[in-house]
Amino acid sequence: MIISTEDLRRDYLVGTRLRRRRVTAVSGVTLDVEPGEAVGFLGPNGAGKSTTIKMLTGVLVPTAGRATVCGLDPVRERRELARRIGVVFGQRSQLWWDLPLADSFDLHAAIHRVPQARYRERLDECVEMLDMAGFLATPVRQLSLGQRMRGEVTAALLHSPRLLVLDEPTIGLDLASKERLRSFLAAVNARGEVTLLLTTHDLPDVERLCRRVVVIDQGRVLVDDDLGALRRRFAGNRTLVVELAEPAPPLLGLDGVVDVAVEAQGMRQRLEFSPAATTAAELIAAVGRRCELRDVAVDEPSIEDLVRTLYARGPVSSGKPHSGPLRP
Repeated sequence: MIISTEDLRRDYLVGTRLRRRRVTAVSGVTLDVEPGEAVGFLGPNGAGKSTTIKMLTGVLVPTAGRATVCGLDPVRERRELARRIGVVFGQRSQLWWDLPLADSFDLHAAIHRVPQARYRERLDECVEMLDMAGFLATPVRQLSLGQRMRGEVTAALLHSPRLLVLDEPTIGLDLASKERLRSFLAAVNARGEVTLLLTTHDLPDVERLCRRVVVIDQGRVLVDDDLGALRRRFAGNRTLVVELAEPAPPLLGLDGVVDVAVEAQGMRQRLEFSPAATTAAELIAAVGRRCELRDVAVDEPSIEDLVRTLYARGPVSSGKPHSGPLRP
């Protein structure tokens, strides 16, 4: 396992010396992450995400429970763990502000004692894939936010970590910069070189990068499962969009359809249907028997809607991944 936790807990004492109370930030988090996975670790502000990450990286000592990361105890073996993980915080920098970007990379390679040949190979790959050649000689303080975040991810990967922890990596970036960074991270993860643990409020990051989602709130895991499975169980109705060869009246009376919206004078129709009652393929076939089709598309429920549904339902699993079916 790259990450393994059992009943991980972290308490804080808050208040004055005369009147203190105990606040639980993380309560009983059990989590296993296999090598090569890409896991979205989601939750609202104050849910316990950052506290969990700090315990996984050895910054905080757990109040109770256990954790191993890359086979190491994060607290007792923190120095060795630093050689096996990379961390990117969207609102903090690990680059030297007044040095050219290339000098920051050289320093990171020296700190981690990366062999020169391996360093040059990894750096050249990152520079090409992230299109950084034009600003390697630019001081970090003069970089745009998108350029700096590309540099942050590169710095975190130079020593070939087994685990890359990403905390809001695309915060504040424009759409083009976000997509460039997502494509790079997806490619690195697809090769099986690094496991990704991603926390973000930019949910398209999760849809683009992660196959598995862990949702946490009030220090407890609400759900842990494959993203596709969560959509099927909790996301409600789907919408089939059909483009017709000729205008047609509303396609009413089809099995499983709960609502029909007509657009473009009947040339386009949106059929909201229940996945429990019919499938997209069955519905397409039924529409085809009535009208000539030019194009079809299925609008999946957004991950934002899915997460809101999960928060409303409360805990639905034990926090142990893939331990059995979820209770809808």
